[in-house]
Amino acid sequence: MTAPGLEEHARMASVLIVDDEPETCSLLQRGLRKTFGLVECAEDAAAAEVLHQRCHFDLIIADIRLPDRSGVEWVNDLRKQGEATGVIFMAAHADLEMVIAALRAGAEDFIIKPFRMEQMMASVCRYLERQRIQRENFVLRRQVDQLYDGAGMVGECDLVKSLCQVIKRVAPMPSTVLIEGESGTGKELAARAIHEWSGRPGSFVPVNCGAISDELLESELFGHIKGAFTGAHQAREGLFSYANQGTLFLDEIGEMPLGMQAHLLRVLEERTVRPVGANREVPVAVRIIAASNRDLGDQVRSGEFREDLFYRLNVLSIRVPSLRERMEDVPVLAEHFCRQLASELGVDAPRFSPAEIDCLRRYDWPGNVRELKNVIERCLLLNSRPSECLSRPVLSGQANGGGAEEGELALEQVEKRHILQVLSSEGGNKSAAARVLGISRKTLERKVNAWGG
Repeated sequence: MTAPGLEEHARMASVLIVDDEPETCSLLQRGLRKTFGLVECAEDAAAAEVLHQRCHFDLIIADIRLPDRSGVEWVNDLRKQGEATGVIFMAAHADLEMVIAALRAGAEDFIIKPFRMEQMMASVCRYLERQRIQRENFVLRRQVDQLYDGAGMVGECDLVKSLCQVIKRVAPMPSTVLIEGESGTGKELAARAIHEWSGRPGSFVPVNCGAISDELLESELFGHIKGAFTGAHQAREGLFSYANQGTLFLDEIGEMPLGMQAHLLRVLEERTVRPVGANREVPVAVRIIAASNRDLGDQVRSGEFREDLFYRLNVLSIRVPSLRERMEDVPVLAEHFCRQLASELGVDAPRFSPAEIDCLRRYDWPGNVRELKNVIERCLLLNSRPSECLSRPVLSGQANGGGAEEGELALEQVEKRHILQVLSSEGGNKSAAARVLGISRKTLERKVNAWGG
């Protein structure tokens, strides 16, 4: 095992051997237990089913002819139940029809008896390497799609230092965490920090509950079996499976429909998931971190969020401060983003004057840290100064046309004016305006609808 991460992956993996020949089982057990975390044996399909119901296996090695039934038939039944575990078939003799049947059942390999242990280990390692790469690629694709724009827990103020201390304290614990804060404050960044400091061997898998349609969310989270719905041409594992032994980050949990909230509550209580269309549940060991830019307590009172799920999620609560609460960090963040983005864009990092930094400090930052990074990036791309790249004028205390001073406006009024101005500047394109503001389109639509827009 020379591939990076494969040895650790194997130590976490479990293998089920199904064969009625004691010599074969003994050979495989001795060879595989040196590398793999759990190796179990069963003499027939019935005994294997008992073990399979009790424990999730990452790989099954089965004889194609078992005493009580065909190995292919048993595996096909597992597939119908939503099980996507890889299978390596063995046989003392095989014809073309048998090999085709095994391949149709989703066999990873077909090995003729007698075999050398090195041959079996090579086949097992090839499967685990494919599985590891597939999962890593899946997670990386999601991270590219949803990666938070920030680049580290940057800040020197007491609020950020206190936040880091809380994160380090709760990270090693298995409890569910609820992260609250406005859009763009860095909730996903905090969730990633919790995962990194937790020591969990699995992946960090983020999912934006507000960015996936209600119809697809169940399949996205729990997976589905082949033929579960139109377009389900093959079985697929869900995000809970990809996050096994790791952390699943449910961003914008307040956008999750009530029906899915009931499913999620059951998963949190039972620690099992049922793929769409399947009739059996699959155990998972996943830590849940949820986040919301809305007050879930208010949503509970209005009937938009389940009270039992709220208390199940709100075991440990962390609040990420807005940029307005930590304005002393604006110079540090601006310098950090200048260095980071200049390197990524291949341009020289500008040095802002004290007056320009003061301009950034006097801005109200409705989009928080994400908006600050967007402004710095526009400065670099356009070779402009910060004051020219802000979405609206800096607070100046001068009287506006309505007779009230800008600095005296309520936060909600400032937010409304800013959002509508950005929406107007983008020609009414809500997707483009949401990207500029650093919020989801669904959040933008909810705010505009509340204003009667």
